[in-house]
Amino acid sequence: MTPLRDRLKAEAAAVGFAACRICRPGDVPEVMARLRAFLDAGYHGQMAWLAERVQWRGAPDVLWPEARSVIMLAENYGPGTDPLEVLERRDRAAVSVYAQGRDYHDVVKKRLKRLGRWLIAEAGPETEIKVFVDTAPVPEKALGQAAGLGWQGKHTNLVSRDLGSWFFLGAIFTTLELPVDGAETDHCGGCRRCLDICPTGAFPAPYRLDARRCISYLTIEHHGPVPEDLRALMGNRIYGCDDCLAVCPWNKFARRAEEQKYHARDDLRAPALAELAVLDDAAFRARFSGSPIKRIGRDRFVRNVLYAIGNSGRPDLRGVAQNLTDDPDATVRDAAGWAVHRLSNATREGSE
Repeated sequence: MTPLRDRLKAEAAAVGFAACRICRPGDVPEVMARLRAFLDAGYHGQMAWLAERVQWRGAPDVLWPEARSVIMLAENYGPGTDPLEVLERRDRAAVSVYAQGRDYHDVVKKRLKRLGRWLIAEAGPETEIKVFVDTAPVPEKALGQAAGLGWQGKHTNLVSRDLGSWFFLGAIFTTLELPVDGAETDHCGGCRRCLDICPTGAFPAPYRLDARRCISYLTIEHHGPVPEDLRALMGNRIYGCDDCLAVCPWNKFARRAEEQKYHARDDLRAPALAELAVLDDAAFRARFSGSPIKRIGRDRFVRNVLYAIGNSGRPDLRGVAQNLTDDPDATVRDAAGWAVHRLSNATREGSE
């Protein structure tokens, strides 16, 4: 009979995962030291939750001591077009590839649960599992490397020789003792494209990220006004940033996602900044229902849009920003005033 491990991988493919690899919960001993160094440097910024439950986040074998194996799954969400093209269209918004379709948390968790039910049926009811998708103190990237899905590149994200940069991670912890796959080795070599393209210089060194300067952090996690010295560097990126992922040479092996739910919605491919800026709370919630964008709320979203308007160099958008200078939210008012000032200066400079 075919070994359970092989049947598991076949079932993972049948469920829709792009890759399936296995490691032990204790195969990432370096994580704790890296996490503490990251926190000690203050690189986590306002993400206080990263400093919570460090004993679990830095040691997955402590998270659930009964677990004997970790099944790591890769979920391909590769784009159909070059995500950097929209950066040249300054009256349009750049939205990270992963957020242009349905919320991946829902899609991946359903696949994980389906695969988990299959595993219990195959291995016996005494088998226990726990599934995780980016919402628990689990070091998915380190476990993904330990399992052989890819390696953490110089931009700290996982890179695969088969999938490039565009894949989500899911994990199934289980009490089953399954044969493991070998860890992946680093294949970045002398390349530093991901480091050099970063608009805000968020990488103090290869393999180190200062989230406080990362546009993904600034547009999604950062509350309140963004530091003024970083606003102009954000360009028209209003939710996330794909620059360091998109330039990775390993993307020559990437392919477009087969899952239709990850394909870009028509209204998120390159939405007009002017139409996004006027969304009130109800319109924002309706437009982004089922999207990961919804979780940042209308005020933070419009703040980001106003920074993009200020960076657009388009005097015709000044009126859009002006209309928000008396918005009920203080951060939106601040962003609107900044955008008006920027566009007013651009108009003066253009007339000289």
